[in-house]
Amino acid sequence: MADEDDTGDAAGRGERIAKWLARAGIASRRDAEKLIAEGRVKLENKVVETPATFIQPGDLVTVDGRHVAEPQRSRLFRYHKPAGLVTTHRDEKGRETVFQTLPPGLPRLVSVGRLDLNSEGLLLLTNDGELARRLELPANGWLRRYRVRVNGFIDERALADLARGVTVEGVRYAPIEAGLDSRKGANAWLTVALHEGKNREIRRVMQHLGLNVSRLIRTAYGPFQLGGLLRGAVEEVNPKVLREQLGLKTETPAQQRRRAEKAAGEG
Repeated sequence: MADEDDTGDAAGRGERIAKWLARAGIASRRDAEKLIAEGRVKLENKVVETPATFIQPGDLVTVDGRHVAEPQRSRLFRYHKPAGLVTTHRDEKGRETVFQTLPPGLPRLVSVGRLDLNSEGLLLLTNDGELARRLELPANGWLRRYRVRVNGFIDERALADLARGVTVEGVRYAPIEAGLDSRKGANAWLTVALHEGKNREIRRVMQHLGLNVSRLIRTAYGPFQLGGLLRGAVEEVNPKVLREQLGLKTETPAQQRRRAEKAAGEG
């Protein structure tokens, strides 16, 4: 069933400004709503008072006094996050962020979910905050796979039992697939797969089993794989893959109009 934003679009009223800002890559829809609540967003030089405000193509929108360009086609990037970076645009503690280390020439990007400071591996980045929200939805049922190095005694039965879910300090975690790959002395490598991805979930569950996580590498997020992507490298996902995997329109409105005009002329 279409949500309220989509029914508004269909009725010809335009698009809700929070959703529009998300698609423009300014922030997630939730964070865009915060910007609006703080009075930092203007439409035609007037402060926007509610995220329910509708916007039409060509309207002037500014955030903190800076003009926001029309949303571009949705783009998705695979990024191999190194350990030691935080997945935010700004960090209160002054730590280096993922976005400060990206190569020049990229559009403004937001992350799909997060990896904590000491975690590494595949992080998806997009210029479309609405797409980020969509990719994060548990309803996708996408597995997130990790290689996890732990220190401590491995009880393979306890690992297998995680498939029934587990409660740690009052927090219930959904079923987790965990298996032993290799062991050398007190260290071992595990493959772990989960759907939810709650905050620090793997570290907390492993600690619950008496295991200390010394390294955590995400290798897959749904159909998107880390593969041989070098640490710190960024690679755009082919638009064809986005269309096939997500059913996305990967053209801008202007590109769609030109294609329709060309088709009409050929007809």
